[in-house]
Amino acid sequence: MTTHVTGIEIAHLIDGQFPDAVQDAQPEFAAVKPESLVQVLTWLRDDSDQAYEFLSSLTGVDRIQWFEVAYHLESIKHNRAATIKVRAGDRENPVVPSAVPVWPGAQLQEREAYDLLGIVFEGNPDLRRIFLWDGFAGFPLRKDYLNLPGGQMPGLERFPGEPGVELSGRGTE
Repeated sequence: MTTHVTGIEIAHLIDGQFPDAVQDAQPEFAAVKPESLVQVLTWLRDDSDQAYEFLSSLTGVDRIQWFEVAYHLESIKHNRAATIKVRAGDRENPVVPSAVPVWPGAQLQEREAYDLLGIVFEGNPDLRRIFLWDGFAGFPLRKDYLNLPGGQMPGLERFPGEPGVELSGRGTE
């Protein structure tokens, strides 16, 4: 059975290597400062006592006042898991460093968080929408998504295929 390393335990370990890198520690996670993120993640991956070689998921979260990114890490060697978080700048300009230099597989997960929440991952080599089309108005997983500027309502009024809804190239049904 995989052991979950608490945020307080992992924060203590990080603090021993990178004083002042930890921003917060809770039982569920340790939060690090954005400017220390890549260095901390690299150490967690490369240090033989940590060996968190697998990024199982990267998730963007809208906390209303700010955005954060959660990194769920696993050490196959030690059979344990830990969660690291980072706060993504301010609400109007959410930016964090990319984890792609540490785990190349983070690229698609960062693109998903960018596409749906608008979090910019500085240094991602291909940061563009992955699910939605270019020009899509807003970011649909933001909690304020339905309050677009100018009172515009995003999305379709009805589902495609309903009577009166135009389908691409086929007219209306």
